[in-house]
Amino acid sequence: MTTLRTDSVRDWFWTRHANPKSGWSRVPTGAVIVYAVYQRDWRLLIAAFLWTLVNPVLFAPPENEDAWMTRAVLAERWWLTEEANGTMGLGYPNVCNTGGALASVVALYAAWRRRPATAAVATITMGGLKLCWLRELVQEYDVRKAGTSSPR
Repeated sequence: MTTLRTDSVRDWFWTRHANPKSGWSRVPTGAVIVYAVYQRDWRLLIAAFLWTLVNPVLFAPPENEDAWMTRAVLAERWWLTEEANGTMGLGYPNVCNTGGALASVVALYAAWRRRPATAAVATITMGGLKLCWLRELVQEYDVRKAGTSSPR
């Protein structure tokens, strides 16, 4: 019986998730989760969580790294594995992701309490900060690939 090495499974996952269709189709998932909580639509909530789980493996690996979202996923993997960084913290750029996580708590609480304006602003903040975090990682990743010095 042959067993798959963890690295090969991890590579398979990240390679498929690097398809820009995977990344971009996950972007609205946070908003869908907040909306599902606001509406008390448990089926939609479960569907959003299932989408989050299966999405990274639904798409074929990208043909190249030209797409920004492909580089964002590859940069995230690089940041977590090769650079041994986490996703949260007070240092830059992780503070963006930390702020986004805090905004998601506010969004979910506001949705539960049925405060649509607060939920909407917090949801937009959550998504914006996540994309800012990814933008910073992509810049670092692109610099590393080019072999030049860091922009920071």
